[in-house]
Amino acid sequence: MRQLAGIAAIVFSILWSPAKAEMNGVIRIGVLNDMSSVYADFQGPGSVAAAQLAAEDFAKQSGRRVEILSGDHQNKPDIGAEIARRWFDVDGVDMIIDVPNSAVALAVADIARDKNKVFIGSGAGTALLTGAKCSPNTVHWTYDTWAMGHGVARGLLQQGAKTWFFVTADYAFGDDLQKQASEEVLAEGGQVLGGVRHPLGTNDFSSFLLQAQASGAQVIGLANAGGDTVNAIKQAAEFNLGAKQKIVALIFDLQSVPALGLKTAEGISALNAFYWDLNAETRAWSQRYQERHPQHQMPNHMQAGVYSAAMDYLKAVDKVGSPTDGRAIVAAMKAAPVDDPLFGHVTIREDGRALHPMYLLQVKAPAQSKGPWDVFKLVATIPADQAFRPLAQGNCPLASK
Repeated sequence: MRQLAGIAAIVFSILWSPAKAEMNGVIRIGVLNDMSSVYADFQGPGSVAAAQLAAEDFAKQSGRRVEILSGDHQNKPDIGAEIARRWFDVDGVDMIIDVPNSAVALAVADIARDKNKVFIGSGAGTALLTGAKCSPNTVHWTYDTWAMGHGVARGLLQQGAKTWFFVTADYAFGDDLQKQASEEVLAEGGQVLGGVRHPLGTNDFSSFLLQAQASGAQVIGLANAGGDTVNAIKQAAEFNLGAKQKIVALIFDLQSVPALGLKTAEGISALNAFYWDLNAETRAWSQRYQERHPQHQMPNHMQAGVYSAAMDYLKAVDKVGSPTDGRAIVAAMKAAPVDDPLFGHVTIREDGRALHPMYLLQVKAPAQSKGPWDVFKLVATIPADQAFRPLAQGNCPLASK
């Protein structure tokens, strides 16, 4: 039986080696994310649906065949790395996209570089991907911890919120998000009174929130995301922390609002790169997406980013002529700015950072909402050159000195 299993693995490897996939004219994209835990509702099957739409739209335009694979990294870097290696080495995958969980994203970026494939982060957060860990094979598309940490903190500081305490997810993403927000706080004359770290996927935030309450800080900054943010806000409301302190989610996405309910979420600010109801083009695409989504949800900015980034990648493959040279494809993406229907004018810097506007949103009051996904109102548009870290500050080896 073991011999038969080994033979089957060899046959599969031959059929779907990168060379064979290219001979068959197939471009293969792997959507790697959390399908079963705290980020599943925020990327998960929704990101796969977005990638499938991109594959279909590109096929109509080009006649080329695109296949979408999906994998669950379970928020574990070793599992994510194992899937990435198998996809690249055995399954003929040319590009991996999405990858929430910064520890997993950093591992996948290294593998893509070593194997000259492409990695595009849409759900990935850490700004290290375009900083010290930048790669000629990586594009960081939707958001990053610098944009969120600095942008959200800047807005609160302008309102006079000078003292901060952080409740932080205890891994690379949370650490980086707290670092970025803290830099902005200190640069503007504020104070960081302390912080506490919690495991990923925490259900009970009571001890962490009580420490934050005891700090007396004006702002309790949640340096986490997804289900962790939702649980922390729910429990903060139960403790009535918002009566004397401001609860601020540094990462706050569309799916968080129905999870909390408009009454609880009302007034929460969010910095996103996309909202489904921005204009006619975003509404039209989002309706297509909603029909495809297994639970008929509207897309958040990371899921929309999967579609837009995949489309840009596929157009670059067409220009290069083949998906086999990852560095050449990323170089082609950097050389050709796009006017994207979902993200507006997008340019990709030499460090791999995709530049586009960001939007400051605020959760509507229940009386203002006209439907289950009509949850945000637009407060301000942040131009691309102000939304992301200046190139010279990232310490990316690819950046011009």
